[in-house]
Formats: sequence, C-alpha cells, structure tokens
Amino acid sequence: QVQLVESGGGLVQAGGSLRLSCAASVSVFSFYDMGWYRQAPGKQRELVAGISSSGLTDSGDSVKGRFTISRDNAKKTVYLQMNSLKPEDTAVYFCKAHSKVSGRDYWGQGTQVTVSS
Repeated sequence: QVQLVESGGGLVQAGGSLRLSCAASVSVFSFYDMGWYRQAPGKQRELVAGISSSGLTDSGDSVKGRFTISRDNAKKTVYLQMNSLKPEDTAVYFCKAHSKVSGRDYWGQGTQVTVSS
C-alpha cells in the first residue's frame, strides 16, 4: 500500500515563501513520477508541477518562475518550493505518485496553503 504524507502548508502573507514536502512509503521511489496538484474552493484540481523519475520537471503557467519541484530519491521525498506567493495560490495542495510499473496513481491527503493579501 502506497502512502503519501504531505507537510509544510500553512498561512503566509503575499510575497512570502513556503516549502511543501511529500514523503512516500514505497519500496522503490525511482519507479514513480511525482506531482503536486492544488484545488481551490469551487475549482477543479489542477497540476502545479511534476517531476519524472529521471528528474525532468514541468509546471503550470501560473506558477512558472515562482515554484520549483524537486525530489530526493534517497529520502523518498518530493518537495515544492513556493516563492512570491499570491492570494490566488490559496488552495489545498495534494501530492500524487504515478507508478511507472502498474500505471496506478496514488494521492496524499492534502495540505492547506493560505496566502493573505
């Protein structure tokens, strides 16, 4: 059973920074592509940033230049560094693991990020 545990969310003022972490309980972390998604009230869940098992990254247009995704395979953890936060970044942030072996997706429970103006 794959478990993902996010941490690092909280309340921050506009212009501030937060770093989210997602620790994965998996046998071989490098078998998984990882991603961060977010969902604001009344809106659909959207991709924030993704990182492949080999380290290739991609991010949504709204966060390019402000958010950076990274992974530490030894610690089985993926990070999302969020800088220059804006009130519109307020959402629940979810970690997702995509197994390259089974094709299944696994989700964390989410962590709340609130940016005040």
